[in-house]
Amino acid sequence: MSHESHSQLAIHPVDTEGGEMLKRQQVARRVRIATIVVLVLLALGAARTLVGRMSNARALEAVVKEGAILYVKTTTVANAKDGQTLVLPGTLQGFVQAPVAARAGGYLKRWHRDIGARVQKGELLAEIETPELDQQLTQAIAARQQTAASLELARTTAERWEALRKRDAVAQQELEEKRSGYTQARANLAAADANVERLRELTAFKRVVAPFAGVITRRNVDIGDLIDTNGKPLFLLAQTDPLRVYVNVPQSYAQLVRTGQPVVVTQAELQGRSFKGQVARTAASIDAASRTMQVEIALPNRDGVLLPGAFVQVSLALAPSDTPSVPANALMFRSDGTRVARVDEGGKVHLQPVRVGRNYGETVEILEGLRGNERLVLNPSDALAEGDTVQVAGDTPPRPAKAAP
Repeated sequence: MSHESHSQLAIHPVDTEGGEMLKRQQVARRVRIATIVVLVLLALGAARTLVGRMSNARALEAVVKEGAILYVKTTTVANAKDGQTLVLPGTLQGFVQAPVAARAGGYLKRWHRDIGARVQKGELLAEIETPELDQQLTQAIAARQQTAASLELARTTAERWEALRKRDAVAQQELEEKRSGYTQARANLAAADANVERLRELTAFKRVVAPFAGVITRRNVDIGDLIDTNGKPLFLLAQTDPLRVYVNVPQSYAQLVRTGQPVVVTQAELQGRSFKGQVARTAASIDAASRTMQVEIALPNRDGVLLPGAFVQVSLALAPSDTPSVPANALMFRSDGTRVARVDEGGKVHLQPVRVGRNYGETVEILEGLRGNERLVLNPSDALAEGDTVQVAGDTPPRPAKAAP
């Protein structure tokens, strides 16, 4: 097509060499743009990777640092002025408890009071038939009458011989013999009177009465039983208010028990109830066989809830000692001795050597190494070492020492 044709058609002719250059410039520009975009993308990816790695490194460092912190639970050493409580088993007994036996032998005629009955002093419990004793009393009364008759004869004889002696009708020797016979007759009458009185006293024992006020806890006989004065007792009588409790205190606590100390008695069957008493007296000596000291406790029982013979737990409040105590799970037993992990104000651990005294079960007495009010680690790990830094997770208040049964 000619130039004129292009002019008519309004089409400008293209410069072939200029067009090629233009295309090359466009391609180069696009390549540069693509390269820049790729480089920017690579830079952004690298930056993101670096930022992620740095964040992960910081998080890992925080986790490692947090994992390196040792969280412990601590407690404060109990004050040395706190008292101790000793728990011991005991058995209730009547304050006065005695078997009621028969003094006169025979057959049981009837009984008037049975087990569980509350009786007063002097109240009739049973009656005994004593035919042999009644016959002995009758015989003694007859013998006494014979002796009285003999005495009267001896008296008149002595008086008659006195009169004869004044007239010098009899010898002095014969008078002395009559006087002696009168004296013997008087002695025989006194012996007969004593025998009659003895048998009357025995017949009074046909009525078995209560020697003191209390409760009948056992009846061992029935109507018609043969009653022997050397046999088993008829009744067992106990005074139930107050009661006695005897406990054996170990030698290690004997010095801490004093007369008048308060005592709390509990019984497993009476949940939620406790009974207060006090130490009435102590044996003041150690039994060489058991190495214990017997302690008697007086326990009021006005409502009669507690029964003699029941098994109870006695909580004895001991006098305070001068040594502190720590929980048993705060001790560390190492090859170089017993230690406790003491935590200072900065959270650092110091392994403190201690000397252990009496073991109260949950707590242990410390004789040397602590002065009181130190903060100790509970359940310390075997890996815990001197100078370790710990974080206190909680502080358990000290509990008073309570001795194990």
